[in-house]
Amino acid sequence: MNNTYNKSLSANSQLTQKSVNRCFDGEQHYYSHQSTATKTPMTFSIYLPDEALAGRLCPAVLYLSGLTCNADNVTHKAHFQQKCSELGMIFIAPDTSPRTGDSSEVPNDERYFVGQGASYYVDATQQPWAEHFNMQSYIVDELYDLLRSEFPIHSMGITGHSMGGHGALLLGFKFPSKFVSVSALSPVCAASESAWGQAAYTEYFGDDQSLWSQADASKMIEKVGQQYASILVDQGAADNFLAEGQLQTAKLQDVCTKAKQPLTLRYQAGHDHSYYFIQSVINDHIEHHWRMAQLS
Repeated sequence: MNNTYNKSLSANSQLTQKSVNRCFDGEQHYYSHQSTATKTPMTFSIYLPDEALAGRLCPAVLYLSGLTCNADNVTHKAHFQQKCSELGMIFIAPDTSPRTGDSSEVPNDERYFVGQGASYYVDATQQPWAEHFNMQSYIVDELYDLLRSEFPIHSMGITGHSMGGHGALLLGFKFPSKFVSVSALSPVCAASESAWGQAAYTEYFGDDQSLWSQADASKMIEKVGQQYASILVDQGAADNFLAEGQLQTAKLQDVCTKAKQPLTLRYQAGHDHSYYFIQSVINDHIEHHWRMAQLS
């Protein structure tokens, strides 16, 4: 872990700074780098409060976005910067998948829940996806280590929305030594049992149901048991994807009860699946991760 941060990248940095904007008491940065996990260029945004810019170690939260999104969506629409500025919290938002770049041809699919912009934050085993769709390795190994080496991060929590909420729950419980806290917003809770997830996993893993289970957040929680003092999940009660059975929030509640994993699950009346919902609850999630970081 580095102990100072001089606003400029290290001499041997893999990162290319794309933009910097002053925002509240901090700066919103964008970076790109060539990923070894995905074999493509990857982009992420990072909000650095003034404490981090001055070299002070700060808690961080890694936000995984949902289907069709990239690093821009939450950065532009969720309005998290003010709360992060107040608490001295770093907020990181990576892209959701590898995409077509100059160096390689990345597979795609006309179904938005399978191709570029998807990924479910797993490592695919079937071609043509296995060559580039290695988002589990990208997030928990490559990006995680890169962030810790370049920025003054004290500890890291993980959160996300929809497919990204699935990713946060799955990776948080699969790799608890990496993260001090977990939360999710309208997560896909049982990907291997939802129509979206089944379509994606058929492509990524073929018919091997054991691999599907290892990429299912609810099954992972049931397998490993309690890992955190508490996790926070918000779900819009008027979410059409909840009504259609894509999210299966009740299964998350059931497995957390069986695993004795404390869960605060809140159904928000009148709220849908949109960024208006995310704006309404994101501050509670930032505060959740900040509190958990104080205990680490």
